[in-house]
Amino acid sequence: MNHVSPHAAHPDARHHAHPPHHDGDADGQAEILDLDADVLAEHIASIAASLPLRSGPRHIVDLGCGTGAGTFALLARFPEAEVTAVDSSAAHLRRLREKAEASGAADRVRTVRADLDTEWPDLGAPELVWASASMHHMADPDRTLRTVHGLLAPGGLFAVVELAGFPRFLPPDAPRERPGLEERIHAASDRHHAEHVPHRGADWGPKLTGAGFTVEEERTITVNLEGSRHEEIGRYALLGLQRMRATVVQTLPAADLAALDQLLDTDGPHSVLRRDDLVVRTERTVWAARRS
Repeated sequence: MNHVSPHAAHPDARHHAHPPHHDGDADGQAEILDLDADVLAEHIASIAASLPLRSGPRHIVDLGCGTGAGTFALLARFPEAEVTAVDSSAAHLRRLREKAEASGAADRVRTVRADLDTEWPDLGAPELVWASASMHHMADPDRTLRTVHGLLAPGGLFAVVELAGFPRFLPPDAPRERPGLEERIHAASDRHHAEHVPHRGADWGPKLTGAGFTVEEERTITVNLEGSRHEEIGRYALLGLQRMRATVVQTLPAADLAALDQLLDTDGPHSVLRRDDLVVRTERTVWAARRS
């Protein structure tokens, strides 16, 4: 994502080309993606601005575009370019098209619905392929990397942006009754994802090299954004923690679960929406790889 969550900052409800989304939950996912794009807009824009491109691309592919955090950052950075936005969720693509129409960019965006683990559509020969928080969801990422290598125009660039899990928001000593709660939630979530999303946290450099790319740049961007700087951070934290709860509910100790539920109770005195000490803390790593 950045979605810098990468993708976006992501949470793992971030923009994916795979697995197929359950569109019944698409509204909740879409709101997180939109918040990720909004809160971390500066960081996503900085990644797009710093890509080691030899010239302005005319055709860009955004793999696992979600609701368009990367798409719109790339459109803004490269005003002569058109973007093909690929995702498995019809609802997310519909939202992206609505945004494109509202911003006057509809003629520069093509949306393609596809599950890239089963079949690749014709995506042309782009000069830039962008994949933010989507590569780790591929069933066979090495095959995907080889496919992208063959897809790119000679000399084209592949930008892989991956996030270090979902952002953290609370101070280490919060909440008062259960200090360190957020770290324990993340530890439980990480154990879950290690089993179900084994490529999350992978080092994509050797994989890119193995697929025939030359890795020209690898860098990690640290995000530390105070809640007072953005009015949407409370909502961002609320939705993200709600989704993490679904992942950790079976493994989190009862006392921690009760404390988490107090944070998620929007009408209660301990609601995360009422806190004035939230900070968005995360990291995203960017690999820029060239097809020679």
